[in-house]
Amino acid sequence: MDDVNANALTDTLSFRLGVLGPLVSARFAGAVEPLGVKPKHVGLMAVLSAGAPASQQELARVMSVVPSLVVGLADQLEELGAIERVRDPADRRRHRLSLTDAGRELLAACLAAAAALDAELTASLGVRDREVLLRLLGVLAREAGLPA
Repeated sequence: MDDVNANALTDTLSFRLGVLGPLVSARFAGAVEPLGVKPKHVGLMAVLSAGAPASQQELARVMSVVPSLVVGLADQLEELGAIERVRDPADRRRHRLSLTDAGRELLAACLAAAAALDAELTASLGVRDREVLLRLLGVLAREAGLPA
């Protein structure tokens, strides 16, 4: 059997994204932790901010998570005053979620933390390279069925 070229593996997009992804995720989690949230909380607030359907069931579908996770995240965000639950007038069994003013402020703080992390991560890139990287990652995200 031929020796495997280790550089061939480490030069693949799959390997590099697989290694960078967890590192960036951990750094983002650390950046938003002082705000009292985790990345999944930020994701839920971002989905609400984007105007996605706001019932807990619909949010679970949009986020591709189990409904119980949305309920738990919503409980925690409600305790922080970041979201509010309102009975759906069309179906009293459902709750609709919406961001509060405090939630919009919290989401803005999370965006600022993400932007600062972006600046650190791309400090060695020129403006054009950063724009190209962001655009190409958006293409890959859309092709994977993720919101870009």
